[in-house]
Formats: sequence, structure tokens, C-alpha cells
Amino acid sequence: MNKRLRYYLARLGVLALVMGAAYIAWNYWRASNEKSIEERYRFEEVRRADLLQSVTANGTLNPLTLVSVGTQVSGTVVALRADFNDKVAQGQTLLELDATTFRAAVEQSSGEVSNMRSQLKLAMAEEARMHQLFSQEYVSRQELERAIQGRETAQALLRTALGKLARDNANLAYTVIRSPVSGVVVSREVDVGQTVAASFQTPTLFKIAKDLSVMRVDSNVAEADVGKIRVGQGVRLTVDAFPEHKFEGEVQQIRLNPITQQNVVTYNVVVHVQNKDLKLMPGMTAYLNVQIEKRANALLVPNAALRFKPSAKERTEPRKREGSNPAEKPRGRPTTVHVLRLGKLVPVTLAIGIADSRFSEVLSGDIGEGEQVVVEELLSEPSAGGAPQPFRMRVF
Repeated sequence: MNKRLRYYLARLGVLALVMGAAYIAWNYWRASNEKSIEERYRFEEVRRADLLQSVTANGTLNPLTLVSVGTQVSGTVVALRADFNDKVAQGQTLLELDATTFRAAVEQSSGEVSNMRSQLKLAMAEEARMHQLFSQEYVSRQELERAIQGRETAQALLRTALGKLARDNANLAYTVIRSPVSGVVVSREVDVGQTVAASFQTPTLFKIAKDLSVMRVDSNVAEADVGKIRVGQGVRLTVDAFPEHKFEGEVQQIRLNPITQQNVVTYNVVVHVQNKDLKLMPGMTAYLNVQIEKRANALLVPNAALRFKPSAKERTEPRKREGSNPAEKPRGRPTTVHVLRLGKLVPVTLAIGIADSRFSEVLSGDIGEGEQVVVEELLSEPSAGGAPQPFRMRVF
């Protein structure tokens, strides 16, 4: 063996020794720095507690009964007898219009009625005289019938005049706007001196809420949730004005008319809310929480545990603990969670029932109260020099 070959063999031997030592050192470093399962994952405990499933929605507060008060005649406002927030009784005067032309029309109609009554009186006297003369054969039947026709015409004209007088009296009465219900004025649309015209459409002058001690919420519920809602279900709601106060209500109606906006279908769910202290005001935005179902002392797992998926190296087939009973046939939605048992992650199949924003009910499955389930994988903290790099050897 020549000298050059021995030189290369010696270098290869040294290189093999160095690489072997580096590999042993790398494995030692990795084993000493690898985190345990408890350090790599965040766990939460399976617990027992009451669970309430609910549907959330937004809506607008409105009075239970809101009456729009208008006018049937046109005119100029000469007096206002009610203002915003005033409590009014049924029949109370709210507003007065200028009645000058209406009074003149009543006077004119009254004169026509008096004239028609005089003409009727004359026609009746003429008819009576013709009857007497006809019985004595001094006049013909034709003249008698003409007198009867004159009396009937006078009666018709009197009825016409009376009808016109009644109409003018009604229009005069309409110049005084009265409240149709007892309640609170929530809106006033006119001022003194303003002219209102009722030619084609009745203008709104006032809006009166009949009773503010009970309010109505018109909410839009998505079609995916509306099937869970029933009339009579309890509702809790909040408003921005009183964020810490919980108001109680009840579902009164689920209207069948769909509302479609940007291809999203919703339905109007009407909720009645008690407002004895009158804190709630019309127009406020209400945030509803409709109570769908409730479970007492249910076995609960965090919703985050249902979404967790382990890495490929941690993934194993679901199995049961030794000695456990056969699992029931799932009654709810099947899913898999990962439980910490004997220092390892064990996948467990569960049947899930109702849920809220944080927890889901366990209907069946090989899991017990107090066990730890994985909810998320924690990110590894990089070293000061960044992520550890594998050992590299410079080739000579």
C-alpha cells in the first residue's frame, strides 16, 4: 500500500470518527431539549355543570302599539296642545288647524238647509191644496201629480243640503286633532304656522306609543337557527345604554315572511320585553340571546378540544381504556377528542349534544369528569440563535 493511499484512509477514518461523535452529540442535545407532552400542548379539564344552548340575534326596540296620528283635512297649524314625551289621554286635543273656511262652509250649508226647508213647506202646502181641488174636480190629475213631484223634489233637495251640512260640520270637527289612544307622544312632525295638505296622502302629525311598559323587539334570525326557536321561549337581551343590565323577554311570534339580503335569508322573530322602569326606549339596538335548551349537571368538554387535530406523528387510532364498558350507540354528533393518559395522547370518540359558545355536552363516550383534553398545541420557543440547526461537517 503506497503512502498516498494510507493518507486518504487515515483521513476517512478521522472523518468517520468525527461524524459519529457529532451524531451522538446531536441526539443527546435533542433528547435533553425536547419538551414533554404537558409542555407541548395546552389542556383543559372535563367538568360537570349546567349548560344553556342559545341563539343570538340583533333587533330594534319598538313600542308594542305605535299609533300614527294624521289629519283628514288640509290647513294651517294654529295651536299645538302636545309635545314630545307628553302623556296624553284618549280624546285629548293634540293640535288645532285654522278653521275659518270650514266655519264659513258650515254657515253656507246651514243657509241652504233653511232655504230647502222653506221650499219643502211650500211644496207640501201646494200638494195639499191640489188634493182638495182634485177631489172637487177643479183640477186635473196631471196638475195633482205635478204638485206631488214638486214636494218630492223639495224633500230630495233638503236631504242633499242636510248631507252637505253634515259633511261641513265633520270637516270643521277635523280641524281639532285628538288623540285616538292614551299613551306617550314619541314623535311630533309639525310646528305652529306649518301648512299640512291631506289631498292625496294623510300626513303624519304625531306618533303615540300606547304603552311603553312592554316593548317589542323586531329581530332578524338566520334561517339556520330559526328552526330551533319556539313561541314562549325565554329571551335575555342587553342594550348599549345599559350593557350590564339583563332584560327578560319572551318570543311572541315567528313571522313567516322571509327577508333576503345579499342572498342571506332571515326571519323576523318578535320578542316582548318587560320595561316597567322605562329604561328601554324606542329605536335602541337590542342584542338577543334566545334560550333554546338547558341541561343540568351535564358532562362538558371545551369546544376547542373538538377542533384540535394532532400532528401526524402523534396521530393514533381511537381506543378505549382496558376494562371499560362497550360504548353506547352515538345519539348526537360524533367527534374525536385527545385525552392525556399515562403521559400519552389518546384519541377518544364522543357523541356530542347541545353546545354554547365555550362547551359542548357529552352524550356518550369513553371519557370521565376530571380528565385532561387537548385544546391547542403550544408553539416552541426558538433559541437565541434561532431554530437549532443540524450538525454540519466541512469536507476537506
